[in-house]
Amino acid sequence: MEKVLWKPGTMIYPLPAVMVSCGSVPAEYNILTISWTGTICTDPAMCYISVRPSRFSYGIIKKNGEYVINLTTKSLAYAADWCGVKSGAVHDKFKEMKLTPGPATKVKAPLIMESPVNIECIVKEIKELGTHHMFISEVVAVHAEKELFDNKTGLFRLDLAIPLCYSHGKYYETGKYLGKFGFSVEKKRKSRKTKTQRD
Repeated sequence: MEKVLWKPGTMIYPLPAVMVSCGSVPAEYNILTISWTGTICTDPAMCYISVRPSRFSYGIIKKNGEYVINLTTKSLAYAADWCGVKSGAVHDKFKEMKLTPGPATKVKAPLIMESPVNIECIVKEIKELGTHHMFISEVVAVHAEKELFDNKTGLFRLDLAIPLCYSHGKYYETGKYLGKFGFSVEKKRKSRKTKTQRD
C-alpha cells in the first residue's frame, strides 16, 4: 500500500470532543470545548487537558487548579461547537446555550447537567509544551446518568448516549459496535475449543 509522507502534525484521531467547565463562583463559570484530552493513568485515575494560554478559561483553570470534563453527545453537538468558537470573556455560555450548571462534590467548578458523564478533576501539574499547556490532573469524582446503566447486568452503557467525537476538524457520532476488549483472544479460544471437541 502506497503511503504519502506528510509534515509532522497531530494526527491521532478520533478524539472525544468534551466541554470543560470551570470557575469557582457563578459569576466566573465558563465552558471550554477541547479535544486535546485523554486518560494517562488508571490508578490513581489521571487525565489531562491541553489548553492554549490565550483562551479565556486558561487563567480560570490555572488559578483555581480544578475543572470538570463533561462528555458530549449528538444532542450536545451544537452547544459543544459554539462553546469552542465563542469566548467566555464576552459570552455567558451556560445562559446562551441553555445549559444547566450543577454542583460538583469535590471541586467548585460546575457540572454541565445535560452531559451524560461529568468528571471532576484537580490539577496536579502544568506542562508548558508550546502552543498548548497540559493540565495533568487527578480524577476525584465521576457522575453518570442512571439511565445509562443496564438494569439487568449493571454495566455502564455510554454508547446509548451517542457520544460525540472529533476527527481532523469534524464532529462525528460514534457508530457500530465491533466487539469488547479481548474479543480477538476469545475468538481464538472458542475456535480451539471447538476443534478439540470435534477431534
